[in-house]
Amino acid sequence: MAKSTANSNLHKAKKGKNDEFYNQLSDIENKLKHYKDHFKGKVVYCNCDAPRVSNFFHYFSHNFELLGLKKLIATCYKNQQIDLFSDNSSEKAVYLIYEGDKNQNFKPDDEKIEVFPLKGDGDFRSEECIELLKQADIVVTNPPFSLFREYVAQLVEYDKKFLIIGNQNAITYKEIFSLIKENKIWLGYKNGDMEFKVPDYYEPKATRYWQDETGQKWRSMGNICWFTNLDHSKRHEELILYKSYHENDYPKYDNYDAVEVSKVDHIPMDYNGYMGGTNNFFE
Repeated sequence: MAKSTANSNLHKAKKGKNDEFYNQLSDIENKLKHYKDHFKGKVVYCNCDAPRVSNFFHYFSHNFELLGLKKLIATCYKNQQIDLFSDNSSEKAVYLIYEGDKNQNFKPDDEKIEVFPLKGDGDFRSEECIELLKQADIVVTNPPFSLFREYVAQLVEYDKKFLIIGNQNAITYKEIFSLIKENKIWLGYKNGDMEFKVPDYYEPKATRYWQDETGQKWRSMGNICWFTNLDHSKRHEELILYKSYHENDYPKYDNYDAVEVSKVDHIPMDYNGYMGGTNNFFE
C-alpha cells in the first residue's frame, strides 16, 4: 500500500472513531499470565499505545522485574497527552523507554521513564517507528482493527514475535488465513468476550454498549481474539473427539468440497476430508 493511501486510511479510521478501544488491565493480566516464560531477557514494544496511560505499558512496567524484561518501549499515533482518549491533535508524538527499577522501590516512577520526541506522527509504519520495531523481540498491543492486515504483514516482514488483539473475523482474511495454514500465526490462550473503554465522543452503533456510574462509556465485543506466534499450553492439549460423521449432521458447502462443523468439539473423529468452521467454531 502506498504511504499516502495508508495514511489516508489511518486518518479515516480515527475520524470514524471506530478503532479507539482501550483494554482493561484485568483482561491483559488474565491473558498474559499464560506467556510469562517468553518475556525473560526480551525487549517488548507496544507500538499502538498511549504510552502514559496504556494498560499494556502499565502491565509490563509494573511487572518488569517479575518478567525479567530487558527493555520496554511504547509509542502511539500522535499522542503525548496524559488524557487516555486524546483527539490526536498534538503536534508531536513521543516514545517512552523503561529499563527497570533504579532506586529499589520497584515502581516505574516518572523519573525512570525516558521520554523522547518523534519526528513524525507515531504511525507504526513510519521509518522511525520501524527502527524501534527492529529493536524489539516481542510486540504486544491492540492495533487498529481497520489496519489489521497491514499491521500483521509488518510483523511478519520483520520476523517479530507478537501477541496482539484482533477481531475474530480477521481469521477469514486471506492474508491472515494463509499465515494460519502455514502455522506462522495462531489464536492465543482463551478468546471471546472483552470489554473496552471508549471515549466520550464514541457514537454507539451496537447494543453491547453502556455507561457506568462515573459516565465512562464502555463497549463489549464477543468476537475478540488474541493472535500470536508465541507458543502456549492450550496448543498442546489433547483434543478429545466423540462425534461420528453422519451426512445429515454435517452439510456440505455448495461452492467447496468440505463439510461444515459448527464447533471444535463437534469435529467428527472418523472423517478425513476437508472441514470448514462457522462463526461459532471457537466458542
